[in-house]
Amino acid sequence: MREWQSQTHVKWYCRYHVVIVPKYRRKSMFGAIRREVGEIFKELCRRLGLELVEGHVLVDHVHMCLAIPPKYSVANTVGLDEAMIREYIRTQEEHEKKEEQIQLDY
Repeated sequence: MREWQSQTHVKWYCRYHVVIVPKYRRKSMFGAIRREVGEIFKELCRRLGLELVEGHVLVDHVHMCLAIPPKYSVANTVGLDEAMIREYIRTQEEHEKKEEQIQLDY
């Protein structure tokens, strides 16, 4: 049975299947980042007031089923998720490069 949610003047049940694919299908979701992406998405959804119904992180893309309230635009919500994940992956890659550089210096 569906779990209808409600706001002041509306009852809603909105589920969206979202697929996020990195540019050129880079294998950036592989390795250590892959384990962390799920926790990052959960935190982002909690922060934005969304519900992450289901999610799968594959080697080169991410599948998510999101419950997005009607007061939020789907495009803006997904754009925020993508931007935050992109920033996280970039900082992780920079951090890993710095660690490799430190190890090579010794």
